[in-house]
Formats: sequence, C-alpha cells, structure tokens
Amino acid sequence: MRVMVLLASAIVIRSVSAQTPGDTFKLAPVVVTATGVPTRADQLPVSVTVLKGSDLAARGIRTVSQALRLVPGAAVVETSSFGSQTSLFLRGGESDYAKVLVDGVPQGQPGVGFDYANLTTDDIDRIEVVSGPVSVLYGSDAVTGVVQIFTKTGQGGTQGTVSAHAGTYGSADYALSAGGGNERASWSLSGSRFTSDGSLPVNNHYRNGAMNGRLVVRPEDSTEAALSVRYDDGLYFFPTTYPGAPLSNNQHDLDRGPSVGLDVRHGFRAVNVHLFGTWHRDNLQYAIGPNDSTDTFNLPFSSNDWITRQSLEGRAEVRLSGSDVLTAGSSFEHQRMEGTTLGQVRTRDDGAVFAELVTGLGRPVGVTLGARMEDNQRFGTFGTYRAGVSYRLSGSTRVLGSLGSAFKEPSLFQNFAQGFITGNENLKPEHSFSWEGGIEQDLGSGAAVRATYFDQHFRDQIAYAPGSVPNYQNINGSTARGVELSLHAPLGAWGTLSAGYTYLATNVVKGDTTPGSEFQTGHPLIRRPARSATASLSAALPFGGSAGVAVSYVGRRDDIDFNTFQRVSLPAYGRLDLSAQVPVRLVPGLSIDTRVDNALNAGYDEVASFRARGRTIVFGGSWTVGSH
Repeated sequence: MRVMVLLASAIVIRSVSAQTPGDTFKLAPVVVTATGVPTRADQLPVSVTVLKGSDLAARGIRTVSQALRLVPGAAVVETSSFGSQTSLFLRGGESDYAKVLVDGVPQGQPGVGFDYANLTTDDIDRIEVVSGPVSVLYGSDAVTGVVQIFTKTGQGGTQGTVSAHAGTYGSADYALSAGGGNERASWSLSGSRFTSDGSLPVNNHYRNGAMNGRLVVRPEDSTEAALSVRYDDGLYFFPTTYPGAPLSNNQHDLDRGPSVGLDVRHGFRAVNVHLFGTWHRDNLQYAIGPNDSTDTFNLPFSSNDWITRQSLEGRAEVRLSGSDVLTAGSSFEHQRMEGTTLGQVRTRDDGAVFAELVTGLGRPVGVTLGARMEDNQRFGTFGTYRAGVSYRLSGSTRVLGSLGSAFKEPSLFQNFAQGFITGNENLKPEHSFSWEGGIEQDLGSGAAVRATYFDQHFRDQIAYAPGSVPNYQNINGSTARGVELSLHAPLGAWGTLSAGYTYLATNVVKGDTTPGSEFQTGHPLIRRPARSATASLSAALPFGGSAGVAVSYVGRRDDIDFNTFQRVSLPAYGRLDLSAQVPVRLVPGLSIDTRVDNALNAGYDEVASFRARGRTIVFGGSWTVGSH
C-alpha cells in the first residue's frame, strides 16, 4: 500500500494542457463556475477540477459520484449498494457544504447534503468542481466548494447514440441521446434507465430513470436564450435499519422531480446582461410496507414531502478593459416544503446583492475581489466576501492564494420539525472562514505538478442534540486543514499518468462530550480520511479505442457505530478499477466497452456496519449514427 501512496503523489487538479487523447483533466480549460465569467483555469486564484464528459464515458463512469472520486480533496462515501445514500465531503467539510448545480439550477433541498445516488453522467459535457468558499456567487451551501454539471449543447447535423450494458448484481443500463444544431439554434435530448438487484440478499432492488433536454437559440450574435430541463426518478429498497440490522423487506424511499432553468443573455458594447430563472421540485417519499411472515418487525410508516425552490437572478458583466471584468447582480429565492413530515406548509425567502471584480486576465498578476450581502426572512442580514491573487513568476511557475467566508442555512426540517424531533426556528446559519495557498509548475511536454495548502474554520455548525428541546443547536464549530499534491504526465505512446495525494486534519474545536457524538470535542470529523491517494493511467490502444487502470487508497477514518452509539475507526483500504473501450471496425459508430470496479474484490466499509460492493463487472456497447 505504501508503494501506491508514493506513486500517487497527487491526482490531477486541473492537470495539464497537453492534448493527449483521453486526458480527463486539462491545466488550462476555460471555466465559468469559479468567477461567473469564462476564465482560463490557469489564471484563477483557486483550485478548479474539470472532468470531461467524453473521457468519463470512455472510462465507463456512469455516475457523478464515481467521477468525483478523481477530484483532489474529495471523499465520496457510498453507504452500500447501487442507490444507497452517497455523500461528498470536500476538503473535510460537511456533506452539505458543497453546492450542486446542473446547468446553473440548484439541486436537492436547501441546507441539506445532496445525495449523489441518482445523479448520472448522461449527456454531460463537463463537470467543474471549484474547491473553497464560493458563497459570494452562489449563496448558501457553497462553503467548501461548488459542483456544477454542464449538459451537452448539440452541434452540427443530427446525431444519435444508443447504449446498453449489463453486469454484476443483476444490473442493466440503457441510454439514448440525440442532438444537433447550427450557429442560430441547437438542441440535445437524452434519457436513461438503470436497474439492479442490489448487493443484499433480501429485496435490495434499485431503479433510476433520468431525462435531460437543452435548447439554445441565438437570434443574433449578441443574444442567446438557453432552456435546460431535467427529470430524475430513483426508487431504492433497503431491508435494514441504519445500523445494518434486518428490518423490513419492503422498506424503500423514492426521490423524483423536475428541474428547469432559463438563461437569457444579451450583450451591449461593453456590458453583458444575464437574466436567469430556475425551478426545482423534489418529491421525497419513504415507506416501511407490511412485512411478510418471515420478518420479525412490523413498523408500518410512510411520509410524502414536496420541496420546491424557485429563484430569479439578474447580473451585469461590465468589461472595464480587455482584462478586467466587474460583475454586479441580485438574486431572490423562494423555498417551500409541504407534506407529512412538517404537518403544514413552511416557506422561506432569501434575497441578495453581490459584486465581484476580476482583473489581470492574461497578465502575470491577476486579482479577484468579491462581496455579497444576504437578507434572509428567518436569519436577517449578513455578508460574505472573498479575495484572491494569481502571480506568474515565470512562464512555467505560478503561485496563488485566496481567502474568503461562506455560509450554509439550516434546512427547513431543522427549523420547523414537529413531533418526535423538534426543530429550532432560532438557528443561525453555519459560517466559515477559509484560506489557501499553492504553487503550480509546468514541467514541459505537457507535464505539471501542483501543491496546495488549505485551512478552514467552521463555526455555528448545527448538531442534533437528542437530549434537548429543540433538538437542533448551533455549536462552536470545527477546523479542517490539509495539503493536496497533484501530478499529471503524458507518457507519449504509453498514454497519460495522473496521480494525487491528500493529507487532511480535522478537529472538533467545541462540540459536546458525548462519546458517540458526531461533533465530539477534540476528535476528528467522521468519515474523512486523514490520507488518501489515487493514481491512474489512460492509454490509447494500438488497434483503436482506449484502456484505463486506476488504483486508490483511502486511509483510516472515524465513524459512528449506531449499534453501540460509539466511535469506531474504519480500516484503510485499497481498490483497483479497470476499463476498456474498443471500436468495432466492421460497423461504423459501434464500440464495445467494459468496466471492472474493485477488481481485486477488496472487502471494506465506507460507512460503519455497511459492506461496500465487491467486484462489479459491467459489459456492453454503444452505437452512434449521424454526423456533425
């Protein structure tokens, strides 16, 4: 394992600008999530990872959570089987500290950690992951970063792709996509369905369906309107309690709902004006159905809730010079939760104004300054800020640093729950202060290394307190600091090597003294490994297609054993993943592919008392017709 850690002296952050086929990461792609305006990644004072959809498809990566395992500082925790709760802990923050957007539309519930179980890579153009506080642009939840998914925009003549795969655990995956367009209008449409019998012996069935659509209209060069629509529908059966004990063979949850975004832009001489409206609705259902005669429990229960988010944002981008851009805007979001859990309709409104200055684009020194003032119906007025600088010492060496604050609002449940659990309407938002510094070195021939140190302080964190009324309280908080190293090196005909290493130290500064508490004073935060590493090699095959191999290491980390309500230490583990994609030359556009996750069938738990999936083999193919 030590050899693997040494090899993984860092997994690509934005990696390298070499144009080697199959590179998942590039050092200098143009990204928009970090500043809101298109900016080269090697000019930004913050860490950005870009994952290309085409490369993820070539490696057989089906879900966004699988893709995020490639990101430095990202700990992805999947409870057990397909469809089980899947969380992201970015740079040691809580699972609700990274905001998730699809074509700019916030996903999931406000103030709640996003469940990545149902989020697939269908029709994805790229994923941009910004590490660090980004509340200045995105408001609540963007404490340790933002994960933004951009779906494809059709280009050229109509083209369509159909794919089918099957594999271990009775899994089957079908997908269909099509798209096309020209300089005035473009469109794309996709749909997929995935099913699995699961890894548990009793009714662990999972099914997920997803549909994506995007229409872009450009009546003139300076005007564009983009409409994005998405619908997800995931049903998951889990026959155990949270500690892993058998409960009911009919226990299940359902998460479904639409997501809509409309972005209208118009450019004047030196000003671009954006008007962006979003609507997202989640229907969350949970039920323990009647048990059969072999079950020992009988706990019939069900809940059905609807959570709606509507927002409108207007912003103006003023180009002060060729390399300086000032962005100013305001936003409004209305949140609503109704159904059985709260017993009545609860709503919350939030308004904000913000401004950001980005200077020095393309020059040796670049500076970013931003501030936001939030006015929340429940919490009052408060501000956030960020500042950063990028300085190119030479053509191949760059240093960068940034600092900023961020916040996360309580969930509607934490505010308004009634019954067995009592919410707290007086909760304060969680806040953070963070800073980072790094150095980036171009080694030539497309190779690059990078080192980043980050330091984060979280305060007013919200904790569940079973012995108090109300049950949710603000605590003093915790810290998370560490180092990310990255290496990216094209190897000529051999392919491309990417490697990375993350060291993370977390500590609860002041929580409570209960041994089984998630926030136990003086202890690390749960489910964050102190050390993790990844190394991967992607190579073009001599007869066409590509192959990939990846090894990963996740070190020891604390968790809570809910059988005993005591802290436990989960052992470190290593994992090997393989993939290959080969074209069928006799049939143009047809290719076959396979992916093997956990190829050595390593046994480990990502969550205490829940065994992770063993060796998982998927085989299938895709056929593309039409032309650009």
